[in-house]
Amino acid sequence: MVQYNFKKITVVPSGKDFIDIILSRTQRQTPTVVHKGYPISRLREFYMRKVKFTQQNFHEKLSAIIDEFPRLDDIHPFYGDLLHVLYNKDHYKLALGQVNTARNIVGKIAKDYVRLLKYGDSLYRCKSLKVAALGRMCTVIKRISPSLAYLEQIRQHMARLPSIDPNTRTILICGYPNVGKSSFMNKITRADVDVQPYAFTTKSLFVGHTDYKYLRYQVIDTPGILDRPFEDRNIIEMCSITALAHLKAAVLFFLDISGSCGYSIEQQAALFHSIKSLFMNKPLIVVCNKIDLQPLEGLSEEDMKLVMEMKTEAVKTVLAQGGDSNDEEVLLTMSTMTDEGVIAVKNAACERLLNQRVEIKMKSKKINDCLNRFHVAIPKPRDTKERPPCIPPAVLEARAKANEEKGKRKLEKDLEEESGGAGVYSANLRKHYILADEDWKEDIMPEILDGHNVYDFVDPDILLRLEELEQEEGLHLEAKADEEDFEMDGKELTEEEHQLLAEIRQKKNLLIQEHRMKKSTAESRPIVPRKFDKDKKYTSERMGRELSALGIDPSKAIDRARSRSVTRRGRKRERSLGREGADGEAMDIDDELSNKKLRTRSRSRSRSKSRPPGEVTPGEGFKDSAQKLKAIRIAKKSVKVRNKAARKGEADRVIPNLKPKHLFSGKRSIGKTTRR
Repeated sequence: MVQYNFKKITVVPSGKDFIDIILSRTQRQTPTVVHKGYPISRLREFYMRKVKFTQQNFHEKLSAIIDEFPRLDDIHPFYGDLLHVLYNKDHYKLALGQVNTARNIVGKIAKDYVRLLKYGDSLYRCKSLKVAALGRMCTVIKRISPSLAYLEQIRQHMARLPSIDPNTRTILICGYPNVGKSSFMNKITRADVDVQPYAFTTKSLFVGHTDYKYLRYQVIDTPGILDRPFEDRNIIEMCSITALAHLKAAVLFFLDISGSCGYSIEQQAALFHSIKSLFMNKPLIVVCNKIDLQPLEGLSEEDMKLVMEMKTEAVKTVLAQGGDSNDEEVLLTMSTMTDEGVIAVKNAACERLLNQRVEIKMKSKKINDCLNRFHVAIPKPRDTKERPPCIPPAVLEARAKANEEKGKRKLEKDLEEESGGAGVYSANLRKHYILADEDWKEDIMPEILDGHNVYDFVDPDILLRLEELEQEEGLHLEAKADEEDFEMDGKELTEEEHQLLAEIRQKKNLLIQEHRMKKSTAESRPIVPRKFDKDKKYTSERMGRELSALGIDPSKAIDRARSRSVTRRGRKRERSLGREGADGEAMDIDDELSNKKLRTRSRSRSRSKSRPPGEVTPGEGFKDSAQKLKAIRIAKKSVKVRNKAARKGEADRVIPNLKPKHLFSGKRSIGKTTRR
């Protein structure tokens, strides 16, 4: 099956853009530097290459245009006539012919100038011949600029054409304007055709799809046709005529029996008889629309006679195909406003078309090859004995019981119909609640009470929970009473305890005062400001005496205080003793070790004290060192391929390409550069 997809045709550039594209490509993709000191053979080769390259590019572009546009003689007659109606076949062929002629002329120009360049005797002569060759090629393209512009307009219009398959199952809707064709199309398909109460709303062919018996049908809505001579019909009407003439489809001729479309039944009957030659060998159905405004039985005798004549013509088409003259399938009534008869019309058209296609296939020669492969087995009765299906008695009893229950039980649907139908009946959702008392079902339960959600406090064992809470509250009250009974009296303490209590309270007051002092002063101030230490009471010697009185060795604290008091400018950074200082092992080093020994020991331990890769530190998320080593190994393996290919990863620095080479490279002469 041939698919006609005109949306894939490449854009046709205008004459000026065509020349700019080709010359820019020649400048970028051929050498640009030449000197008069080169041998004459090299100069000739240089300019011959430019002429040949330009000719090849012109040839490729023009050939693509000629090949991609459809040839009217090779495509389906429906599309051939449709393109002729829309664009005029002669103009279309003339434009493609001019493009083909330009392609041949460009080839001849390149051939002639390459022959002349073989005998060029200087750089100036070769360059002049190259300029003349490219100039003549560009002149040829400029002369076909109108044809290129015309082809581009045709391409844009063809891209908007619907994708119609001329060989598939098709239903064609035709008739006078404003008789309900587009409304019927919107009812049976998912298409969205504009519907308005005036004539010629549909100005082109519209395609939709519908399903019938698991088969896809193509539905085509055609513009309205007027009853006038063939020569007087416009492009919109000719689209419908072309579809009727070339598509093998089931035809639905719509008839507005109410007359609201603005045309009488007599005019519509005249149109039917004028185009009935297009209905030959096609399933034809006359559809009387808008029966909600005018029933078919209410027509006058004259109008009914005209309708019957059309019905007779439709029956003739059925008999010509060798079918049965079934009057009911030829004349159908419907209303797109009330949807009455819409599905019946669709089903009748699909069934008629399907039967016709089956008959055609049965008459073809290919069917004999298929029938030889089929064998239909029909079982023959071996005796006259009846063999009914065997159903177990338990199943029959269960079915009977289910039917009885179904007959007794009232469903919600039955209650709804008894109570006034949908919109009136409100289902009672509480009647199936399982409660201790049936009267509670209709009680109104508050959702919010005293600012709390009642549902949060609903508990089936609420009384038991209340009892537990009361017991717990009683225990709390007893404990509180015991605490209140206990009071510290001074009478119960000894003199020593009195003295210790006084010291504790005094120390507590001092701590409170010190905290308030620290809080009142900013953190930027020294811990002991000079104004509070005028007598130099807070010295390292005093601290040493107090610590010694407490039984603590003050040497390390004094050294630390003195080291902090030295100005940072005069201090030298001391070498770290390794990580073991935190564990207490490195603190055992004698203070009197020389700096040389410290450096030696630090150098020897610097490697051994670093953290091994498998050691797990808190917060890394690993269970043990084996899991961490496995994760490190997988990470290294994942980047190995990328590192071998030298590709950038997510951690690499990205420098965007601010100057793309194809826009900035190449030789640029002095002058205007607008085309770049």
